[in-house]
Amino acid sequence: MSNPPDLRPDLARAVLREEPRPGQPRIGMVSLGCPKALVDSERILTRLRAEGYAISPDYGGADAVIVNTCGFLDSAKAESLEAIGEALSENGKVIVTGCLGAEPEFITGAHPSVLAVTGPQQYEQVLDAVHAATPPAPDPFVDLLPASGVSLTPRHYSYLKVSEGCNHHCKFCIIPAMRGRLQSRPAHAVVREAEKLVEAGVRELLVISQDTSAYGLDLRHATEKAHRAHITDLARDLGQLGAWVRLHYVYPYPHVRELIPLMAEGLILPYLDIPFQHAHPDTLKRMARPAAAAKTLDEIAAWREICPDITLRSTFIVGYPGETEAEFETLLDWLDEAQLDRVGCFQYENVAGAAANELPGHVPEEVKQARWDRFMEKSQAISEAKLAAKVGTRTEVIVDAVDEDGAVCRTKADAPEIDGNLFIDEGFERLTPGDIVTVEVDEASEYDLWGRLV
Repeated sequence: MSNPPDLRPDLARAVLREEPRPGQPRIGMVSLGCPKALVDSERILTRLRAEGYAISPDYGGADAVIVNTCGFLDSAKAESLEAIGEALSENGKVIVTGCLGAEPEFITGAHPSVLAVTGPQQYEQVLDAVHAATPPAPDPFVDLLPASGVSLTPRHYSYLKVSEGCNHHCKFCIIPAMRGRLQSRPAHAVVREAEKLVEAGVRELLVISQDTSAYGLDLRHATEKAHRAHITDLARDLGQLGAWVRLHYVYPYPHVRELIPLMAEGLILPYLDIPFQHAHPDTLKRMARPAAAAKTLDEIAAWREICPDITLRSTFIVGYPGETEAEFETLLDWLDEAQLDRVGCFQYENVAGAAANELPGHVPEEVKQARWDRFMEKSQAISEAKLAAKVGTRTEVIVDAVDEDGAVCRTKADAPEIDGNLFIDEGFERLTPGDIVTVEVDEASEYDLWGRLV
């Protein structure tokens, strides 16, 4: 998942429509990376709004620009450096934060003129840097904290971050080094935030963290203010609020099976985003991931028996160091068995500081590309067959956008920006974003559906 261009405030001028009052300091924000970083950006902007700052949707109108960076992959680092350079060129006063901020020398080596560099979640240091660049000028009569904070997503859905950090040590990942160990939010605080979002009109809550299924482990699953810090209890609490609840980044622990009955009951969406990464036990061991692909197939079968409508999304890495042709073939065979509904795939690349860099047997780039092509061909065929089976069925969809050509919607099986869409091109004129309506599916492609209102 990544923050798409049309949700970046530096590229989407329609996202923020407020008009600053005369003399009000204005801050621009460029938010890169995953939805967890987007939530950090929203928190920073909410704090700044409360202190009297206006939010500028472009470089020219900003007194300073914050660039919230991603540092997960070398390609992401390059994108972050490019964004910092663009902000410096267009504005000149730039504050850098986010995951890449954990490597300040890397940033200042490329862009020595940045005003400040802070790491992920260092909200106070970001505010201090903004104060130094352009002091606040609050007006207590008009600068009130919005009830739901500043949102960088459409009004009808919102990301809900339940924890920071991660306790795993996957050899291809440096997230624990950047964001630290697991730090869960108290369950009552998460539920209260969700309640405020739903009260403000949010129809879909997307629960995110680095390891959602580990939520509450660091708190010893404590109960506080009648809410227990455990992912099953939290999912049940969120399911009472009347919004769609979608779970992302669910590590395949055994207790994940406890979530499936909640999906069968309709409390939360029948959707699991689980990053399996690979299927061959030797590859998984080199990744320092659980090496029980066969048991995973049994678990998937059990999930589907409890909740036949469940949608399973996952991501995989091909070309990991040491991956043989036989190991890759095992992955393809496993995919045939698993029949996952939504699949993403990445070609392995080194990340500075990751243990995988030192592994022997790095796979040539042309082999990675060929394996990626073969993987995507198979996963596309599975997706096409699954969607074709939906033709003639009825399903609920949430409307994301409406224009003169039709309505862009999503089923319960589709997360925003990463999965497919359902399009309505007749009788859509009265629909508005956030509506939840029933459609009959009448056409399918490899990744998308078309339907008509019932």
